[in-house]
Amino acid sequence: MALIQVKNLTFGYEGNPEWVFDQASFQLDTNWKTGLIGRNGRGKTTLLRLLLGEYPHQGVISCPVPMVYFPFSVSNLEKSTAMVVQSIAPECDRWQIERELSLLRVDCDVLDRSFNTLSNGEQTKVLLATLFLHENRFLLIDEPTNHLDEEARDAVCRYLSGKKGFILVSHDRVLLDGCVDHILSINRADIEVQAGNFQSWQENRNRQDQFERSEQEKLRKEVDRLDRAAHRAADWSDKTEKSKYDTRNSGLRPDRGFVGHKAAKMMKRSKTIEARREAAVEEKAKLLKNLEQAEPLRLSPLHYPKRVLVEAEHLSAFYGEKEVFSDVRFSIQQGDRVAVCGKMAVVNPPC
Repeated sequence: MALIQVKNLTFGYEGNPEWVFDQASFQLDTNWKTGLIGRNGRGKTTLLRLLLGEYPHQGVISCPVPMVYFPFSVSNLEKSTAMVVQSIAPECDRWQIERELSLLRVDCDVLDRSFNTLSNGEQTKVLLATLFLHENRFLLIDEPTNHLDEEARDAVCRYLSGKKGFILVSHDRVLLDGCVDHILSINRADIEVQAGNFQSWQENRNRQDQFERSEQEKLRKEVDRLDRAAHRAADWSDKTEKSKYDTRNSGLRPDRGFVGHKAAKMMKRSKTIEARREAAVEEKAKLLKNLEQAEPLRLSPLHYPKRVLVEAEHLSAFYGEKEVFSDVRFSIQQGDRVAVCGKMAVVNPPC
């Protein structure tokens, strides 16, 4: 057992003002079967490339074992499949690749065929089998089921469930549920690691989101209540302070010291309430940072500059030899309502 440790990882692409990762920290066990999830554009493949050491970055990435990335790049597709495998894993024997292919339900005869004659699914499974010929390596697997049908995805799921020591990037929830035991999630505000598969992670996330929504609603009501209380206290303080100079009632001069003391006390209370309000607002801001919300779909049809949309004269239509309609004339303008009645089109019908 060994640990992959990431501390204060900060990385961004040149020309992009926003960081992809900002002070991210986490650790993984090299024996785990980890599913890496996150919305498109969150940096899943970028993280794999950072783990491989391909990008300069700030922070520390520490891994005690070498890493291998899938999918592999095959430069000469006309080579035999056996030669392709040998070029990627030169220390393996034929019986080893045949063993892995059998686990993936691939006929071993593919090794004697040119690699370019294999289907996309066969190529993917051959390369995936080759990946697991690398011993004492930590494997980074990026979307292995993109070109596979349902039966092949099931075979890959069973195959990966019998392996360990990898990070798997996939949008296939069934695959993640069937073959991983930990989830590494790139969220809006942070990166977190949880034990379990995608379903258990989703259930935990839903509970957390629901709890934070409830807490946010409580804090919103508390902030509103404190706002009203602060305004009342401030208004009362102002009115009390002004009353020091009010001589309209019986011509008597009020005890300005006493009145001023009461006004100051009430103002202090107002500031205390305001401080409590600010604390509640700050606490509210900590909630729902990782809540994923899809933007509403908006359609903005372009304005057509002409009044007349469709015009037809002497229009005829046939279905085979059967005449559907003939010598039809009509004009449809913007705002018209059109109803089809039998073989007739009525513009702006009465109902």
